Amino acid sequence: MKLLIARPMTAVVEARARAEFDVEIRSDTLPLTHEEMLRSLTEFDVVVPTLGDQFSAQVFVEAPDPRCKLLANFGVGFNHIDVNAARTAGVEVTNTPGAVTDATADIAMTLLLSTARRAGEGERLVRAGDWQGWHPTQMLGHHVTGKRVGIVGMGRIGQAIARRCHFGFGMQVAYQSRSPKDLDFPADYFPDLAALAAAVEFLVLAVPGGVETRHLINAQVLEAMNPSGILVNIARGEVVDEAALIAALQSEQIAGAGLDVYEFEPAVPQALRDMDNVTLLPHLGTATEEVRSDMGHMALDNVAAFVAGRPLPNPV
Repeated sequence: MKLLIARPMTAVVEARARAEFDVEIRSDTLPLTHEEMLRSLTEFDVVVPTLGDQFSAQVFVEAPDPRCKLLANFGVGFNHIDVNAARTAGVEVTNTPGAVTDATADIAMTLLLSTARRAGEGERLVRAGDWQGWHPTQMLGHHVTGKRVGIVGMGRIGQAIARRCHFGFGMQVAYQSRSPKDLDFPADYFPDLAALAAAVEFLVLAVPGGVETRHLINAQVLEAMNPSGILVNIARGEVVDEAALIAALQSEQIAGAGLDVYEFEPAVPQALRDMDNVTLLPHLGTATEEVRSDMGHMALDNVAAFVAGRPLPNPV
């Protein structure tokens, strides 16, 4: 069976792929083009796609009887794949849950702390040579310890963030999800998102991407937030209405935002880049050597199971 890996991987993952499979590893770090997606479906038995490889319904319409029978997605999120269209075409889809949890939760805390304490702004000040020394009212930010945090989405990643907030910083945790969760830490459940936004100082997004969550954070939710509120997004860019967020920040409706993902990624609006009260990261959620290798191995475990005719470990 022929395997295509859509982007370069860590050395250990590439070595395993070459040792175990008849593999082609694409050298380009940009997403697959439309033509490359069609080739991947017609010339390979298994494809390991990644974020940005848009396997839409139209792609499957143009490749109605694909040779490919498995998309072993590299990543827990799979909103770039039309799963229903894939299944209709006889293509299974897997992902890599679990491996990304702690690294993504760590980035959420990085953004929360950096934005609250104006760390990015402070570093730019020092690097520019404009810092004139300490004084009692220099760059006053927002205290984090003991404050109330709202988590939108209480799955694996949401719970990992909440634990860090509660056990690490003594924060009061509230959350919104489809239903209440049985948790091992105290947390208040809010069925209504706007009510949660109004009740917390920090609102952290940890929901999957996709049609159901597109623009979940809209003008109404942002209006419900406190003027001292800070929004943190480590979910998917399209979860936030970016235009509404920019308007809320420019009008000082909210105090700041920490973003690892963007609605039209990799494009980041100049308006966001111009604001000192916004922390911007280049989608670093899972960017550690260990985690990316774990993700790669999990994707290859799904490939190996498929090749051997065993049940897929991580079907979606």
